[in-house]
Amino acid sequence: MTDYTNLELLNGILRNDTIVLQFIYKNFYSKINFFIKKNNGDDDDANDIFQEAIIIIYRKLKANELALDCTFETYLYSICRFLWLKQLEKRKIEKESIKDNHEFKDEIYDDSLEKVTDLNDRYRLYQKHFANLGKDCQKILQLYFDKVPLKTIAQMMGFKSEKYAKKRKFSCKEYLIKSVKQDLEYKNILSGK
Repeated sequence: MTDYTNLELLNGILRNDTIVLQFIYKNFYSKINFFIKKNNGDDDDANDIFQEAIIIIYRKLKANELALDCTFETYLYSICRFLWLKQLEKRKIEKESIKDNHEFKDEIYDDSLEKVTDLNDRYRLYQKHFANLGKDCQKILQLYFDKVPLKTIAQMMGFKSEKYAKKRKFSCKEYLIKSVKQDLEYKNILSGK
C-alpha cells in the first residue's frame, strides 16, 4: 500500500473512499488507541473517538472549513486529543496529567471544531431518541424530513386523511422533542459540558 498526500487523504474522506479510510485506520488508529488507553480510556473509547474525528474532518471538508498547515496525521491526532479531553471533562477526570505520545497542534481548537463537535453530540442524541420511537413514528418523520408531502405520507401510511397524517406527524415530533429534552445529555450539551 502506498502513502497518500494530505490532499489525497482528505479527498478520500470526502468521497468516503473505502481504501483510503482503511489506510487511515491501519496507519493512524494505533497511535490514537495508545493515547486514549494511556489516559483513562479503553478500546471502545478509542474507536468512538477515532470515528468521531473522521466525521468531524468530513463535515469540515463539506463546509469548506479545513485548511491543513500540518500533516494529516498530526491534524487527526490533534482532533482525537481534543475530543478525548472533552470526554474526560464530561467524565470529571483530571486532565492535568495527560500523557502524549505524538505531536499535536493546539491551534486546531477553534470555534468551528467546537461547533462541529457540538453538532455531532446533538446528532448522536437525536439518533438515540429517534431509534426509540415506534416504527410508524420513525417512518412518518423520516418521510416528513425527506420533504414528502403530507398527502403522500397519508397514502403511504394508509391514513384516511392528510389532516390525520399532519396530526400524527405533530404528535411524533412532539414526543421526540420531549424525549430529547428530558435526557440528561441534552442539558449537558446546552450548558456546553
